Amino acid sequence: MRTSHSKTDVISTPELRNTINGRVISPEDAEYDKARTVFYGGIDRRPAVIIQVKNTDDVARVISLARETGLELAVRSGGHSVVGHSVTDGGIVLDLSDMRDLQIDVDGKTAWAEAGLTTGEYTTAAGIHGLATGFGDTGSVGIGGLTLGGGVGYLVRKFGLTIDDLLAAEIVTADGELLRVDNESHPDLFWAIRGGGGNFGVATRFQFRLHEVDTVVGGMLFLPATPDVVAGFIAEAEAAPEELSTIANVITAPPMPFLPEEYHGKVIIMAMLVYVGDAESGERVIAPFRALATPIADMVRPMQYPEIYPPEEGEYHPVAASRTMFVDRIDRSIAEMILDRLQSSKASMAVTQLRVLGGAMSRVPVDATAFAHRNSRIMVNLAALYEKPEEKPTHAAWVSDFGSALQQDDTGAYVNFLGEDGEERIRAAYPGETWDRLQSSKRRYDPDNLFRLNQNILPEGNGLQE
Repeated sequence: MRTSHSKTDVISTPELRNTINGRVISPEDAEYDKARTVFYGGIDRRPAVIIQVKNTDDVARVISLARETGLELAVRSGGHSVVGHSVTDGGIVLDLSDMRDLQIDVDGKTAWAEAGLTTGEYTTAAGIHGLATGFGDTGSVGIGGLTLGGGVGYLVRKFGLTIDDLLAAEIVTADGELLRVDNESHPDLFWAIRGGGGNFGVATRFQFRLHEVDTVVGGMLFLPATPDVVAGFIAEAEAAPEELSTIANVITAPPMPFLPEEYHGKVIIMAMLVYVGDAESGERVIAPFRALATPIADMVRPMQYPEIYPPEEGEYHPVAASRTMFVDRIDRSIAEMILDRLQSSKASMAVTQLRVLGGAMSRVPVDATAFAHRNSRIMVNLAALYEKPEEKPTHAAWVSDFGSALQQDDTGAYVNFLGEDGEERIRAAYPGETWDRLQSSKRRYDPDNLFRLNQNILPEGNGLQE
């Protein structure tokens, strides 16, 4: 029985260090501030303890500690949660970053990867063998959170979502049991973790399918942003073969050294293109994008696929108001409205990110996984980056109004990009029967909602965590 001590008093750091194989970091330790820092800025939470686990035994012990103490449990892979779900105030952080084992079966074209790996680390290791699994667009993101939410990246049109290449996973559930889940073993849980996020347990290891991806034609293409060019870019991306995936960032240009100074602060298109195939075909497919307007800068070239993830600045911690959504079309009038809205922003940088979907992703049945947006045509992410906390209401209102103006028939949302959006938007990520099935799995595998620091799904019969 617990006494009336404060929550932090129930944790004995010396005792933990005797029972945990990994590292136990308390607020008194020199590495504490670094260990509690996440990717996005403006998040300053102080956990009672950070436990960098070494193996599944450690994971089970940490889950047991959270269950026994009642402390809030945060699970961290890469620390890229938009709203900081990777860290808690006064609770326990279960940090998977030291679990980085990767076993690649080159002949079988599969890999077992621990959840502490980043997408860049995995991609670089697989790329040595001319193989790849499709992840997101940022190499420092952990494979854990990205996979559990779906995974939309540079190979989405050619090979589908990350979860479409997930063959099996190992999950430690709320009762501390280690389960291997796949289509044959615990198929309900396997369905739920493919898009349902971290609601059901701690994923410690994933088995992925690998594809032959050696040389691609890819990189950044900078174009002037006019209504015709923005609408034309989307039209070309939709018409392109599925070997090409694109991300068009319509953005107020930062002062990049390779951009002419006259474009700094002006709205431009900063696009990422990746064509999976030979160089000659890739150049032919990308030619119509270059023909939309005279490029401001053209960095698209044949490259080894891992090069698409360049080194990142470790001390970059952006603060932004954001919104994610899907739309059915971007025509000239909508493109004009996007440009007008971006130019009206007072943010240090304003962005409208447009990702044309379809291809392999859309051929998977809607009910095959908990990611239920197979028929969505274009993903849109809006963001306003700012410096001072007092500016947040202004930029949040701008993003909200912008999203309302862009809203079309597709009312869905991608869970990995949701922020503090509330119950309605979480339900939008899991429409119809998807929500009912997820609640059923939650009740079976986490009936007490131990795993609640996420875009939360309460057990069946309840609402959402406030």
